[in-house]
Amino acid sequence: MSSEAEPDASASRVCLTRCMPDSAVRVQSPPRLPRAAVALCLVTISRSGLCRVKAFQVGLSIWTVEAVPWVGVVGLRSHDTGVMSNTRSSSRVRSGSQSYDLSAGLPKPRSSRHGSVVWRVLAVPVAAVIALGVAGGAASAAPSKGEAESLKSRAQGLVEAGYPAALAAVSDSKGESAGVAVGKGSLETGQAPPMDGEVRIGSNTKTFGAVVVMQLVQEGKVGLDEPIETYLPGLIKGEGVDGSKITVRQLLQHTSGLPDFEETLFGTTDVFQYRYHYVTPRDVLDSALSKPAQFEPGTQWKYTNTNYIVLGMLIERVSQRPVGEQIDQRIVKKLGLSHTYFPAPGEEKIRGTHPQGYHLNGEGKLEDITEMDPTWGWAAGAMVSTPSELNTFFQAVFDGRLLTQASIQEMKKGVDIGSGGRVYGLGIVGTPLSCGGTAWGHGGDIAGYHMRGGVGPDGTAVTVAVTALPTAIADQSNLENSAKEKAGKIAEAVDISLCHK
Repeated sequence: MSSEAEPDASASRVCLTRCMPDSAVRVQSPPRLPRAAVALCLVTISRSGLCRVKAFQVGLSIWTVEAVPWVGVVGLRSHDTGVMSNTRSSSRVRSGSQSYDLSAGLPKPRSSRHGSVVWRVLAVPVAAVIALGVAGGAASAAPSKGEAESLKSRAQGLVEAGYPAALAAVSDSKGESAGVAVGKGSLETGQAPPMDGEVRIGSNTKTFGAVVVMQLVQEGKVGLDEPIETYLPGLIKGEGVDGSKITVRQLLQHTSGLPDFEETLFGTTDVFQYRYHYVTPRDVLDSALSKPAQFEPGTQWKYTNTNYIVLGMLIERVSQRPVGEQIDQRIVKKLGLSHTYFPAPGEEKIRGTHPQGYHLNGEGKLEDITEMDPTWGWAAGAMVSTPSELNTFFQAVFDGRLLTQASIQEMKKGVDIGSGGRVYGLGIVGTPLSCGGTAWGHGGDIAGYHMRGGVGPDGTAVTVAVTALPTAIADQSNLENSAKEKAGKIAEAVDISLCHK
């Protein structure tokens, strides 16, 4: 969903550049931006088509590009500032019915000696495939064309398997990315999905929280092997539940034995009945603690969302600030992620351009479930991001931009979760690759969206997102096996991309 305003033609400054026969470029300045602040540096159009470049004021350096149907190299300069604003913005290329989001996952802009900001963007003319990058004074294609084509083929296979749409991005160790978006972003209108659109990332939220906890550990404010009772006295108690026996590490690792809040929080598992219900973290915790402990702390592993509700409370108690704010300041702003956010309390809509998410309703049909209040997921699963920005985040988790090497190694100390050699560390999952080595990431499920991804041994990151849960598109007469098969196709796509097949 975009809130971009159309520029006022009366305030426009127009430059026409002939690139090839029947090709032209139009630069417009909106009324809020002084016309003198807009200048065309370089635009190259491949084949025929009209490219319209709209500039709008967010720090005087944010641009929106619209093109039909082919875009080559675009370079735009704002002369009035050398500082890129952290204010949320949009930067998109449209080709036909496709909407390609270019602002996510881009490297930092180059600053000239005169203090101006220059972006270089490369778009490749493959239906719903785009490469983003910057290298010297010209754009460069990365990752390879073969990898982009392979990713596109796998994404198309996911649509053929029944998912309404599939979005994916692969990013190399230098941060250059290729992405795909195939299928239908809206089943009602048939509109194509936006490239690198915003999606609900579900349990990938847990890794954001885990990173904040590890940063607090580095700061000496939290001890991994301290009982949660130290930080939340008298809060974690119930039948077989004793906060003095549950450590921070066990919460991060899902070995605490805390009960989950599923079924008890709303009295139903039908998301359509509670999609607009607002709940507080304490509501969620109280619901969970109404049930007995699942096992003695440290004796077993069981994935339980309650663990990360408690960790969110820990972050707030220690920092004395909201968990969403801590994630934003410590991670999102630090990495320059413009489409990644923790929803405000009660926020139901996805802020940016996005594909619709679908879930199976009581009549056995896929129904739009995009709008919902995700407060029940909170620190366990409420966040929104894009495939390319998730790649940037997970790469940063392991390359030292967010944590010390000691903390990274601590996070990788995992327990076997009994699924093909996979291990669960401190908010991250290690998955063996078919080509050898381990991919580290997480994954996320929430009604309407399913995501898998990770970072491979060479620093390559991949994220694949689909707009329905595997259970929603599975054969309901053979649900378990069919859902496993549908989910397996996504895991395979991730593996193939990380193995560069």
